[in-house]
Amino acid sequence: MRNQLYLLLLSVFMLITLNKSVHILAQNYITFEKQKHTHGDMQPMEQPLSAIQIHKTILALTKFASIHVQGPKILGSKGEDFEWVKINLRNANPTDDDWVGVFSPAKFNESICVPVTKDEKKYGAPFFCTAPLKFKYANYQNANYTKTGRTSLKFRLINQRGDFSFAFFSGGVSNPKLISISNYVAFANPKAPLYPRLALGKSWDIMTVTWTSGYNIDEAIPFVEWGWKGQEQKRSPAGTLTFHRNSMCGTPARSVGWRDPGFIHTSFLKDLWPNMEYTYKLGHMLNSGSIVWSKQYSFKSPPFPGQESLQRIVIFGDMGKQERDGSNEYANYQPGSLMTTDTLVKDLDNIDAVFLIGDLPYANGYLSQWDQFTAQVEPIASRVPFMIASGNHERTWENSGSLYNGLDSGGECGVPAETLYYVPAENRAKFWYAADYGMFHFCIGDTEHDWREGSEQYKFIEQCFASANRHKQPWLIFAAHRVLGYSSNEWYAKEGSFEEPMGREHLQKLWQKYKVDMAFFGHVHNYERVCPIYQNQCVNKETSHYSGVVNGTIHVVVGGGGAHLNRFTTINTTWSLFKDYDYGFVKLTAFDQSNLLFEYKKSKDGKVYDSFTISRDYKDVLACVHDGCEPTTLAS
Repeated sequence: MRNQLYLLLLSVFMLITLNKSVHILAQNYITFEKQKHTHGDMQPMEQPLSAIQIHKTILALTKFASIHVQGPKILGSKGEDFEWVKINLRNANPTDDDWVGVFSPAKFNESICVPVTKDEKKYGAPFFCTAPLKFKYANYQNANYTKTGRTSLKFRLINQRGDFSFAFFSGGVSNPKLISISNYVAFANPKAPLYPRLALGKSWDIMTVTWTSGYNIDEAIPFVEWGWKGQEQKRSPAGTLTFHRNSMCGTPARSVGWRDPGFIHTSFLKDLWPNMEYTYKLGHMLNSGSIVWSKQYSFKSPPFPGQESLQRIVIFGDMGKQERDGSNEYANYQPGSLMTTDTLVKDLDNIDAVFLIGDLPYANGYLSQWDQFTAQVEPIASRVPFMIASGNHERTWENSGSLYNGLDSGGECGVPAETLYYVPAENRAKFWYAADYGMFHFCIGDTEHDWREGSEQYKFIEQCFASANRHKQPWLIFAAHRVLGYSSNEWYAKEGSFEEPMGREHLQKLWQKYKVDMAFFGHVHNYERVCPIYQNQCVNKETSHYSGVVNGTIHVVVGGGGAHLNRFTTINTTWSLFKDYDYGFVKLTAFDQSNLLFEYKKSKDGKVYDSFTISRDYKDVLACVHDGCEPTTLAS
C-alpha cells in the first residue's frame, strides 16, 4: 500500500514537473563526465557515477516493468555491517540500456536541489538531484535479458545510515527514464558505529581511533572502551565532527554528489605501553542510558622511538575503491583496488603500519563513495595505523587555496579527507605532518599546498628532517603525493621535466643536507625505483645493496595502488633502476638500526619483484657529502 501511494504521488509530480523546462535545464547543468583531469593523468578522470545524467531523468512509471527486492526488509539483523541482496527485474520492453540504481535514503526524489546555474535559478531545479550510490546494467551477466525481459541482480550493501531503494531505468545513463521503483530495505541499526580507522598520534604513545555513526551528540555520547587484551578495560571520550553541503567548494559535491556523511568521531587512546596488544570497541551511550556497541577490534601499540625490533611499514598511493558486486565500473577505472586491499589483509600479521600517500577513493565529489572506501579498507585500518596524505583528488579545486587550479576533487576541496581521517598535523586542512614508528621517522608533505622555499610547508619539512635523531631513528623517510622527485612517466617526459614542475628544485638540497634515505611519491600509477641521486646524477653505482655514507636519496614512485595504470616514456632515463607497469606496493622492514630491507610487491600475488638492502653504521649518517654539510667549520 505504501509503495502504491508513493508511485501515485510520483506520477502526479511528473505531470507538474514536465510542464517546466526540464530539458532546458538538462542542457545547462554542469556535467562532470566531460571534465578533463588537469595536469596529472592527461586523460578524462571520470568517477563512474558521473556518467549518470540523473538531472535529466524523465518519469515514465509503467505497469509493464517492475523491480522487487527479494528476501527480508531488515538487513544486518545479527549485527552485520554489509549484506548481499537479490533484485528481481521484469520489463516488457527490455533493452541493453536498462539499468538499476541503488538509492539511499530510499525516497531519493525528496532531496533538496540546490540551484547552481543561472538557468536552474530561472526554471527551477530538476526533479532528480541525487546520484545513486552505485548502479548496474540489467543485462549484467545475463545475455538473455533482452529476449526474456526478466533477470536478477545481486548488490552488496553496506550500512550507510539510511534505508535503500532500487530504481529501474530505461534509456541508458545519458537519458534515464524511471520506469519502476522497488520496495525499501534497511539495516537493523542504520546509525551504528562503523568502520574504525586507526592513526598514529602526535606522540608515539597515542593511538587515535576515528569512526562513523549516525549519532549526533544530542542523541548519544561517543567513546571507546579499550585496554590490554584480556585485562580490565577503560573508557576514553571522543570528539564529534561533521560537514555540510555548504562546506563543499563546487559541484558535484554541492549538488548531485552530495550525501549526508553522518557524524565522525575521534578518540585518543593515551599513555600506551610499547609493543602491547590492545582490544577496543566503539560505544555510544544513548539518553536512556543504554549503550550501542560495535564489534571488538584489536591493535598492537607502537614501539618506543628508537627501539630495535622487527618493524614493517607498507607505502603506496592512488588506491581507489572497487565494488565487490561488480557495480559502477563501466570504465574499469580502479581495477587493482580490491587486489591491493585483499593482499594486504592476507599479510596483515606482518604489517605494522600503512601509508596511503594520496588519492584515496577517487570520490570526485560523490560523497557516498567515501563510505564505500572506509568499508573497503576497514579490515586494514581497524588493526594497524592507516596514515594518509593529501592528493589532487582530495584537495584540488579552483580558487580554493590549492596550489593547482583544477577540478580534480569534484568540489570536495579536502573537507571529507581531513574530517574522515585523522593525521597528526597542526592544522588538518594543511596536510603536512611528522610521524614516528620505532626506528622510522616520517615527514609527510602536501603537494596540493605550496612546498617551495620560503613557504610555510617548506619550513615544516626542514624542521621535520632536522628533528630526526638518526642515532635512534636512522631511517628518515619523505613521502608526498605528486612526484617531487623523478619519474619516467609518459606525460612528465613530454614536458621534459621528469617531475612535477618546480618539484625537486626546491627540496633536493633539503634531502641532501639531512641525508633522507628515501622519498616516496604516488600520482603516477606505476612503480619505479631510482638510484641514490642528487641533482640528476646517480651518486652510487650499486643497485641491490647500499652501505656506507648516505650520499643521495633513493626516489620511488609507488602509485600502483589500484587506479588505472600510466605508461612509461620510451626515453631511456639513466637514473631509473626498475620499472613496473602493474599494481603493487612497497614494504620496508627495519631489522635494527643498521639494516633495512626494501621490497616491491605486486598486488596480484603479494610476491617480491624488486628489492634492495641498506646496511650502515651511525657514523655513515654523520659523514659529510657534497652539499650535505656546512661549508665551513670553527676549525677552518
